[in-house]
Amino acid sequence: MKRYTACGLGNGIVDVLVNVTENEFKELGFERGTMTLVELEEQQKLLSTLGERTSRLVSGGSVGNSIIAIAQLGGSGAFVTSLGDDRYGLFYSQEAEHLNVELGAALKVGKSTGTCAALITPDAERTMRTCLGAASLLCPEDVSEESIRQSEWLFIEGYVFANPPSSLEAIQTAVKYALKHGTKIALTMSEQFIPNVFGQQVSAVLEHSDLVFCNEPEACALSGATDSTEAFRELARKTKGVVVTQGARGALVSCNGEAFSVPAFPCEPIDLLGAGDMFAGAFLYGICSGIPARQAARAACYLSMKVITRYGARIQTGLKDYWREGLEADPQSATVSTAA
Repeated sequence: MKRYTACGLGNGIVDVLVNVTENEFKELGFERGTMTLVELEEQQKLLSTLGERTSRLVSGGSVGNSIIAIAQLGGSGAFVTSLGDDRYGLFYSQEAEHLNVELGAALKVGKSTGTCAALITPDAERTMRTCLGAASLLCPEDVSEESIRQSEWLFIEGYVFANPPSSLEAIQTAVKYALKHGTKIALTMSEQFIPNVFGQQVSAVLEHSDLVFCNEPEACALSGATDSTEAFRELARKTKGVVVTQGARGALVSCNGEAFSVPAFPCEPIDLLGAGDMFAGAFLYGICSGIPARQAARAACYLSMKVITRYGARIQTGLKDYWREGLEADPQSATVSTAA
């Protein structure tokens, strides 16, 4: 029995959640719904402009959110990342301890912890300005072989491919340790530009992966297909397992030799931040707990619905109760997909 359900490898980012009006957003001139990497000076200027309107801080990062969800559900998680020795890094470390996540974070002296200014507009869309800071300094020496050896899964964040070369070497080191110790490998694409720009590097990791998570644009970019159904069919042929999330239409899943779709739960979204992270964490927790993939995906959809009906990428309390509610939803309502 391994100690951890999953060991994540990703960018340790502190989310700075900010609600803005349509007029305020228009004045900023950002493209809605995008994630853009910015330099530290630009990020500091933006946060200073927002000033008192900052709602709250939440430790995260894509895979970091998924690992936290696993821990909240009753699993156990470790997270390999890189933080700065500043107040954001201290906040991240303290919250990880509170959430029972084993944080393998290398502290980079004199560097700033990564931050993500998540601007939430009235339509529930989030537009992100991310400064990677110390997260971009992740290197092979920061990767814990013991944490990976003790994990059922290694979960790799796609955004790390866009970091400097030392972070790609960290991914390669983590994959080597996973293969050495029989740890399954999961990969999330994070954003469609990742397979578009770093296709060769992604393919090299995908070759060893047991499961890949994508949304529709990411699946199309990864497969070369023009729609999510075709993309799912192509990826299901090429990989051991794949999940393509489709927002309000649910998800397409190929896992353990079967392919199926699960519907989404209708809701009025408030903030779309974290839906995919929650789905991935919940699904990994479910299949590691012996729950059939179809039922785990249904419950993961339920939790994704719950997270987008509140602000922020996480559900602070009651996640286990929501998980049980999701599991009680009739798994037969998931329809067999003809896409595979």
